[in-house]
Amino acid sequence: ATVENSYNGLMLNFKGNFSVEFRAFDDGIAYRFITSKKGDIEILNEQFALNFPENYQLHLQQNDGFKTAYEEYYKHIESTSWKATDKMANLPLLIDTKNQYKILISESDLSDYPALFLKGTGNNGMEGTFPKAPLEFAPDGDRSQKITKSADYIAKTKGSRNFPWRYFVITSDDKQLMENTMTLKLAAKSEITDPSWIKPGQASWEWWNDATPYGPDVNFVSGYNLDTYKYYIDFASKYGVKYIVMDEGWAKSTTDPYTPNPKVDVKELIRYGKTKNVDIILWLTWLTVHNNMDLFKTFKEWGIKGVKIDFMDRSDQWMVNYYENVVKEAAKHQIFVDFHGSFKPAGLEYKYPNLLSYEGVRGLEQMGGCSPDNSIYLP
Repeated sequence: ATVENSYNGLMLNFKGNFSVEFRAFDDGIAYRFITSKKGDIEILNEQFALNFPENYQLHLQQNDGFKTAYEEYYKHIESTSWKATDKMANLPLLIDTKNQYKILISESDLSDYPALFLKGTGNNGMEGTFPKAPLEFAPDGDRSQKITKSADYIAKTKGSRNFPWRYFVITSDDKQLMENTMTLKLAAKSEITDPSWIKPGQASWEWWNDATPYGPDVNFVSGYNLDTYKYYIDFASKYGVKYIVMDEGWAKSTTDPYTPNPKVDVKELIRYGKTKNVDIILWLTWLTVHNNMDLFKTFKEWGIKGVKIDFMDRSDQWMVNYYENVVKEAAKHQIFVDFHGSFKPAGLEYKYPNLLSYEGVRGLEQMGGCSPDNSIYLP
């Protein structure tokens, strides 16, 4: 498949060694800031503001704060009712002008910079807000850290760089919202010259039913053990499913990615899976990966094809850089990545296409809380 990247562009250069670049596509518009300064710079804030001429309807996912798994319900509110004291919203955000057109707001080429959130102004408008750059952390269990000190800036970064694109998809046809390729057209070029080893596919998953399959063909004690995972491999093979996910429970400890649960025998499952044309994805906490970045080399030696990394729940500059560091290191060893509890796709998946999936919706994990009237708004 091909995507035509055709646009009219305009570059405005200003005193102080910075520029603003605009691009106008058939399906939307975008802009970004560019700086050409020496050394590092601190970004105190970035102004983003929209003021509406009339009362529009907003479809948005609101968050209690910058720490979120992005699994909240979508809300549908009037632009005139969104007060400055209300919850903010993550991107993407959809605007219905009530006059034929809809506008989708998001960003692309997000790198070494925090994600953009939006909040109401109380005056029929919205403005941007960003998490501050974290400076110090404290332990918070096996899968998180508490930010104990933040900077007064949102990013400390290179003085000569391109900043993330802010884009707007404008359409009178709802299906074009799904078909739009703005994130791709504005993303950085791929760093992987030969992506032939990257194999997307469906996966069978044991976590939701606590690794306890049942039925007349379950003639073993189910649980996090060798027989259960072989059963999932057999199921996947029978129905042409390419992978199984081994979620929390495959390792002896969530903090030690090198020592499997002795009841599981990961290496035997890898061997068995290959006889059935089924490969394995291993679940990990983001903190364990951060503390053991050499695990990708080990997993490659074992024969693991992918990892599911969980509980990031942040999108400050540090965490945005974490995403990129992980997929870059995984790519060195031909391992793909699925981020769970993640922020929205914002270009990294094109720079490193071994990033196969961002999971940040109210989906199967909530089951009873996953309803059609919410799912139709999932971007």
